[in-house]
Amino acid sequence: MNDTPIFGTADHNPAWRGRGEASRWPCSLTALPKMIAIWRQRIYFRRQLEEMAKANPHLVDDIGMKKWQVEAEIAKPFWQR
Repeated sequence: MNDTPIFGTADHNPAWRGRGEASRWPCSLTALPKMIAIWRQRIYFRRQLEEMAKANPHLVDDIGMKKWQVEAEIAKPFWQR
């Protein structure tokens, strides 16, 4: 087995062996562009939701969300679902 680190799980990454914690790299580097695209979509959606909630608060009811749900969604960082 070579010593090239694999960024999947702690079992495959020698730097993380014995620590009993998950790897800080939850996916491979080839998945990075997709992850960044998802983050950008979340940022865009949350900004649009915030603008809509400020400009036309009655539309929040039309999309089936409560005011507290909108505020909670807007407050989330981009990396959270």
